[in-house]
Amino acid sequence: MYVIWGDKLKLYSFGSGHPFNASRYLLFERAFDDLKKTFSIEVLEPKMASFSEIALFHTPSYVEFVRESSKRGTGYLDYGDTPSFKGVYEAASYLVGSALKGAEIALEGMPVFQVAGGLHHAKRDRASGFCVFNDPGCAISYLLEEKHIDKVFYIDIDAHHGDGVMYGFYEDERVIILDIHEDGRYLYPGTGFKEERGKGRAEGTKFNIPLPPEAKDGELIDGIRKAEEIIKYFHPSFLVVQAGVDGLFDDPISHLSYTIDGYREVIEFIRYLGDTYFKNRVLLFGGGGYKAKNLKDAWITLIRTFVN
Repeated sequence: MYVIWGDKLKLYSFGSGHPFNASRYLLFERAFDDLKKTFSIEVLEPKMASFSEIALFHTPSYVEFVRESSKRGTGYLDYGDTPSFKGVYEAASYLVGSALKGAEIALEGMPVFQVAGGLHHAKRDRASGFCVFNDPGCAISYLLEEKHIDKVFYIDIDAHHGDGVMYGFYEDERVIILDIHEDGRYLYPGTGFKEERGKGRAEGTKFNIPLPPEAKDGELIDGIRKAEEIIKYFHPSFLVVQAGVDGLFDDPISHLSYTIDGYREVIEFIRYLGDTYFKNRVLLFGGGGYKAKNLKDAWITLIRTFVN
């Protein structure tokens, strides 16, 4: 397995008072350093994306807006969740560039884990929910438009619905989506209901599985098992996974109750899918997670599962 990690990814941080700040990586980084002593893990340096690469998913006017805001470093990029700071454009560009680098490598049949990525709330024309640029969306667009992949399967197990990805490709039948998340009636962004199935030619290619607060491992595992029948029906050829860990019990900003054992079972199943149906063309993103110990335990579990 390849893991994309380095100090450049920690630049995407909104400061000590914000849930999404670089301190969330500290425990993971120490554990990862120990893991590398035991397992053969290829660590890749982050890469910055160009303006045009970011514009594979985002509107040029929005990318320019972020670039200009980054110079000032004041105000918000959305309605109050995503503050600007000096250098935010460059910090977010490293996430996108690393995602594209990971997609390129995964095309050769080697799974890649982009640790700090998975900013699935950013819309094509605006920031949202801590997310400036949508790196999974950019990677999917890159695979479709630059690499001419016929169909991409996107799985999202973050506690929050991946609305930026879902609606970014809502009318694109080439992007098959399975999103398992806390019910939008109880958690941001308030979307991701079962009846949201895609539009036009893409109707029936989007699958939302909203779970009630306090949902446990069984509900998550039942949801992820549906991925196999979806794959058998649509036959996508590349797998992108937002493997957010904020569904683990005691995360401060969600209400689900997964355990690390349940998370491990899900990741093992995703590895099976990648090996069985995608020739290991799998790109994974770390996603959300706002309790440092949960984040460390889950991400180390993910890496160990794929390395083993």
